[in-house]
Amino acid sequence: MAARAQLQAWYRHRRERWLVRRDRGDSGAATGITLTPRRVYILPTRPGLGFAVLLLLMLIGALNYNLGLGFALTFFTGACAVADMFLTTRNLVALKLTAGRAAPVFAGEQAQFEVQLHNPTRRDRFAIVIGFDDDASWKSAASAAVSPPPPHPTDVAAGATSAVVLSAPAPARGWLAAPRIRLATSFPLGLFRAWSYWKPARPKLELAILVYPAPETPAPPLPSHGAASEDGHGAVGLDNFAGIRPYQQGDPMRHLAWRQIARHDPALGGQLVTKQFDGGAVAELALDFAELPAHLGLELRLSRMTQWVLQAELRALPYSLRLGAASYGPALGDAHRAACLSALALYEGPA
Repeated sequence: MAARAQLQAWYRHRRERWLVRRDRGDSGAATGITLTPRRVYILPTRPGLGFAVLLLLMLIGALNYNLGLGFALTFFTGACAVADMFLTTRNLVALKLTAGRAAPVFAGEQAQFEVQLHNPTRRDRFAIVIGFDDDASWKSAASAAVSPPPPHPTDVAAGATSAVVLSAPAPARGWLAAPRIRLATSFPLGLFRAWSYWKPARPKLELAILVYPAPETPAPPLPSHGAASEDGHGAVGLDNFAGIRPYQQGDPMRHLAWRQIARHDPALGGQLVTKQFDGGAVAELALDFAELPAHLGLELRLSRMTQWVLQAELRALPYSLRLGAASYGPALGDAHRAACLSALALYEGPA
């Protein structure tokens, strides 16, 4: 068993090195790829091997008894097998693969990669199975304990395009490139299996998804400081007393709940608390990454800022985000939300 495992590991390592070298050779290719005969590989399936044994027995019987009908039947079935090999390969050749839409997701969710199959020929394509390759390229995007999802079968009509959505885990923020894609088919008779691979040479431009930080759950309420408004626009404000919450760095001293603080001795576990207000007197909420306590850690602070951005959007409160030397807003809307979340996803921390 150990020797078999070592042999399999050696084979996968050699195959991965060969695929990486082949992908590098496509670095100058245009967007997408067209499957040429050199990129399509074919081997007999188990039924195909059984069929070959049957052909051999038929040939031996025809030779032994010198049967003309036996020779004719053997050569006819052999010709059918050769035709099946040709048709199986042609079912993949000339297909063009391009990357489709890829919406950003939050860390911990499933990333959805859309792959489009274009069939520019006059022949319909049937029973094409597409999915991620079950090798180290998949496990680099997921955890080692996660198995690839089952592949998707699809047909592509002549002159048409078929879209397939493949899922992969998004464990961490940042750019997530799709694992290597594998296409396979055994159409029409199942005696041979043809397959091919595709991994974009420029994944960030073709087949990659931006993963936002996972929102902190539960998260502290939105900071209660920002630019004052004249018309009372906004949901977070300073007018109406809404309750008491734990002190957060950056809260103004005049909002400290001194009566509650005086009742608790800090030496006995008491903590600072802040009055929370609402009523619409703050028009522009200021989200400053530098004001979060450093002991929380980089990822937790990014998760908290992500949750605050989502809450500000949900409450229709214009907000600004300050992240390192960059500043965004104040503004509100999908474009501002995407800009802030993208900055949080790609933030690398202080140099």
